[in-house]
Amino acid sequence: METNKQKAKKVGFPFLLMIAGIAFSVLFIILFANLAEEMLEKEVDAFDEAIINWFKSIENGTLDQIMIFGTELGSVWFLTVCTIAAIIGLWVTARDKWGILFLVIGIGGGGLLTTLLKHLYERGRPSINPEIDAIGYSFPSGHSMGSLIFYGFIAYFIVRSIQKRAFKWLVILAAGLLILWIGSTRIYLGAHYPSDVLAGHLAGAIWLILTILALEWVEWQSANSISPTQVFKRFIGKHLNFLS
Repeated sequence: METNKQKAKKVGFPFLLMIAGIAFSVLFIILFANLAEEMLEKEVDAFDEAIINWFKSIENGTLDQIMIFGTELGSVWFLTVCTIAAIIGLWVTARDKWGILFLVIGIGGGGLLTTLLKHLYERGRPSINPEIDAIGYSFPSGHSMGSLIFYGFIAYFIVRSIQKRAFKWLVILAAGLLILWIGSTRIYLGAHYPSDVLAGHLAGAIWLILTILALEWVEWQSANSISPTQVFKRFIGKHLNFLS
């Protein structure tokens, strides 16, 4: 039978990952706050204008259709349908109640956070176009934030599954490229400023990380009899001894 010390060592690596996740969350919060401040002081205008002008230089009919298709992959209706499909898949394949709960929290909470931030900063859009879901306030980009949360969650579920490592890396790469593509469509179609998209990605990353950390914490406590506080005490004690 495993002793508490052995159990603590066994869960030590996930504990380190949680610390890393919190650290990245803090970093992204700082970056978002700085970006928001620069947006309010109009210090990002030159950055936005340069990128918007570049997108205008490559406009053509074929690319218009590609971008319109891509932007739909981050729309509210599409992500809602995909979330329902993911919930069904998680239930049928694994009866993953915690995964389903935190996926709903991630997507639903992300939507509420987007609305809150938009009304907090009240930034106008470059252009208004209801056909591409470009109405209301602009900062941060809801498409960018929502797509990062949803596709990030899907990549997370694949990574923690029993799929082959090569397939997991392929999913991570595909999710990353898809998120960047959706963000670029919002700039190309005139729905958002580049800084809106960047802010959406930062805010989405913060919420995604915190939601996944909460899920991992709950599942960790469910799977291990040892208290997380014991692991924390051992972790701090070990490193204090190392530094002394």
